[in-house]
Amino acid sequence: MTDPDRNNLKSFDIPTPIRLSLLWASLMSLYIYNDYFNMYRPGTVDNMIAGNMGPLGEATPTVLIVVALILAIPALMIFLSSVLRPVFSRWSNIILGIVYTTIEALTFFGSAPFYQMVVVFEIIVTLLIVWIAWHWPRTA
Repeated sequence: MTDPDRNNLKSFDIPTPIRLSLLWASLMSLYIYNDYFNMYRPGTVDNMIAGNMGPLGEATPTVLIVVALILAIPALMIFLSSVLRPVFSRWSNIILGIVYTTIEALTFFGSAPFYQMVVVFEIIVTLLIVWIAWHWPRTA
């Protein structure tokens, strides 16, 4: 005999700021794992030891600062998406979601197939960030 209530699982609405924070956290996980797995490609670690950052060239202080900022911003958005005033959070998520979608698209071409697959997931996540922020619910 089947229980009719067994499939009636209770759900709840996740507030928009929390949805956005979760998406930024997912994006950071994708970044970390994609870069980690990329280190298993032949020559990658040797290039790192030699001070080269792939298509970015030599790991100069300026290049390292730019890369650090590119990674720090999504990490900070995990927190900021939940604590900024809604209007600031909305526009920050829209603008940065578009910026990061562009950055991800640029990393797609010329990279290994596994890397491209994860970049597709990253693009989906950043487009979801833009879409959710754009459709932020209004107060009545």
